[in-house]
Amino acid sequence: MDWQLAASKKKSSLEAAIPPEWRIKPPTYDSVMSFPRQSGILTEEELQITESSATQLVGDLAAGKLSSVAVTTAFCKRAALAHQVTNCFHEFFPDMALARAQYLDDYMAEHKKPIGPLHGLPISLKDQVRIKGLETTMGYATWIGKKNTEDSVLTTLLLNAGAVLYVKTSVPQALMVGETINNVFGRTTNPRNKNLSCGGSSGGEGAILALRGSVLGVGTDIGGSIRIPAAFNLLYGLRPSHGRIPYANMANSMEGQETIHSVCGPLAHSVADMRLFVTSVLSQEPWLHDSKVIPMPWRQSEEDTIKIKIGSGGLTLGYYFCDGNVLPHPPILRAIQTVTTKLSEAGHTVLPWGPYEHPSAIDLFMSIIGADGGTVIQNIADLTPATHSKLSINDLWDLHLRKWNYQCAYLSKIREFEKRIGRELDAIIAPVAPHAAIRHNQFKYYGYTTIVNLLDFTSVVVPVTVADRGVDVRNEVKSLSEVDAVVQGEYDPDVYHGAPVAVQIIGRRLTEERVMAIAEEVGRLLG
Repeated sequence: MDWQLAASKKKSSLEAAIPPEWRIKPPTYDSVMSFPRQSGILTEEELQITESSATQLVGDLAAGKLSSVAVTTAFCKRAALAHQVTNCFHEFFPDMALARAQYLDDYMAEHKKPIGPLHGLPISLKDQVRIKGLETTMGYATWIGKKNTEDSVLTTLLLNAGAVLYVKTSVPQALMVGETINNVFGRTTNPRNKNLSCGGSSGGEGAILALRGSVLGVGTDIGGSIRIPAAFNLLYGLRPSHGRIPYANMANSMEGQETIHSVCGPLAHSVADMRLFVTSVLSQEPWLHDSKVIPMPWRQSEEDTIKIKIGSGGLTLGYYFCDGNVLPHPPILRAIQTVTTKLSEAGHTVLPWGPYEHPSAIDLFMSIIGADGGTVIQNIADLTPATHSKLSINDLWDLHLRKWNYQCAYLSKIREFEKRIGRELDAIIAPVAPHAAIRHNQFKYYGYTTIVNLLDFTSVVVPVTVADRGVDVRNEVKSLSEVDAVVQGEYDPDVYHGAPVAVQIIGRRLTEERVMAIAEEVGRLLG
């Protein structure tokens, strides 16, 4: 069977998984954000369920106010609508999900208590996450028909916590791209504007969450793949440091690449919902299941430290508008200014931070990712220049050393900054990308996210605003680099009007509790 036929059959089987009564004629207009409510498919109760927070839902499920079957049905229906207008599915299994939901309801009826902190809550998964008995194609036609023989560790822990799994969402072929398109399923679009990207590589998660076909999703991030879809869809997203959330038995395109680690993390509509995910996973001691996970439980004292600072207007935050390589578009600059102004008005100390050798660090990241010369992923040229040749083991070791030296040097710069200002630097506010949600095929620069991966820092995306052609006018500026000239030339205020804009809050390595608390405060100040 040739790959085109295999892909066609796979896509047809996916569409057949949607019950006939949930099928619709997709609208032709650009924004489909209001479509789930207008479709007539969802009842008022189902609309209310799907527009609730994950935190509220688990509370109602634990109290017996809602059944898991009702909640799962609502999200399966809304997810089906989301897919039909954005193409965000790779796997959809409502029958399996509803059987699981019934099991959880029966458990609740018998034992009078929830099975775990996520009891009855539907959670969407990026296609990389393996579920036993289902496929993980990741957009590769050659992977069609290959059933997973076991779960990812994260799958097991989510099920142990009581979650209901019902969908695996779309990714770009081979990952490592800030858009979502592959040869099996095609392109996933942004529900706010089908002419814009939903981000990548966790783009299906971005689209399904934006339309509330999911309330809590799991993505992965090796170069921005949680943060970019979060930013492009006005969501929160956590890129934890390596070793905090289990990654064992996830599918990947560059398995064995250990210099820059891919990590798992949540995407959600609030920090509270991301915190629910993290605490539910960490409470099960994932280091007993995945040898790369650090034995570090949830540290409430770290969050409390930040909350005390917040209460006294005592946060100290750095910020930067530009990394010295590519100047962000006007909507991004406005978002940084908006956030820093809000924080200053709340009494917090906000100071300019000078990015330390970011251009050369981005080159280092690209050299590491392209060290195999493209042997594993033939189309990685979209992210890594084709001029990178396969490195010798000694050359690779040199890259390892350069990465370590850079990480240490960055920490040194932070300590020097703290000594100069006489206080601890709590986090840094930075762009996620040099642009708002981008036009298809125009994502050219990943430096604002990849620097975090190179440092293995913790980062949380906070949604801020949307581009406004009346405010974010085009300015003629001198190019900082060749790629900057391309990025600046791409900006059109009319095209990007209404496109989502976000910032990221960056903390040192393994500061998830602290950075989430800061992000929550930023979100509160933004309203």
